[in-house]
Amino acid sequence: MAGQAAPADSDEEAELLQFKVVVVGDGEVGKTSLSTRFTEDHFAQSYRQTIGVDFFLKQLTLPGDVHVAIQLWDIGGQTLSSKMVGNYVYGAHAVLYAYDITNLQSFQDLEDWHALVVRVCGRDRLPYLALIANKADLTHLRTVKPERHNQFADSNNMYSYFVSAKTGDNVATTFYRVAADLAGIVLTKPEVEVAAKAVTAQIIVHPQDLPADRIGWVAKHHSR
Repeated sequence: MAGQAAPADSDEEAELLQFKVVVVGDGEVGKTSLSTRFTEDHFAQSYRQTIGVDFFLKQLTLPGDVHVAIQLWDIGGQTLSSKMVGNYVYGAHAVLYAYDITNLQSFQDLEDWHALVVRVCGRDRLPYLALIANKADLTHLRTVKPERHNQFADSNNMYSYFVSAKTGDNVATTFYRVAADLAGIVLTKPEVEVAAKAVTAQIIVHPQDLPADRIGWVAKHHSR
C-alpha cells in the first residue's frame, strides 16, 4: 500500500526516508527476538509474549548516503482475531511473515495472516512482502522444508529469507536488504556484507513514547 513522502520541517528531515515495516506470525516464532536482534543486537533467552503490538525504530545509512528510518511494528501472535489488527497492518510499506522452521503449524498459519493483509491492503495494492524463516540454527529439527518455503514465497510474490534471531545469522543483512528495496537502491554483495557488520542500534521507541500523530507513519514507498 503506497504512501506519500512525509512532509519535513527542514532540509535535514527531508533526507530521511521513513518506512513502516510490520512483522506478523504466530506467537513464539521469534518476531520480537528478530526485532531486538536487529535494533539492539540482543537475544533474550526467556520468552515474553507480545500483547497487541510493540514498536522498534532503527536508522540505517544506505549507499549514496541515503538515510532510512525503519519503524518495526511487532504484532502479537494472538492478535490475528483482534479488531485492532487491521489498524496495525494498514499503511505498511512492508510486511514480514515470520515462522519457526521447527513448527509446521506456524508456517501453515501464515495463510491466515496473508489473507488478513490482502483484506486490509487490497490484492492490487499489496506492500513489499517477505517470508522470514526463523530459527535457521535448528535445521536438525526442521519440519518445514526449504522447497515448501520457496513455493509459498513464490506463489505469493514474496521475497525469501532464512535467519536465526538467536545467533544473529542473516538478521542484519535481511533488514538492510528490505530497507534498500523500499528505498529503490540496488545493493552489491560487498555493500551488503559491509553493511551487515556496521548495523548497530540507534533508537528504540516504545508504544507509550510514540506521538499520536506518528501512529499513521506516512512514508515514501518504493513499488516493486
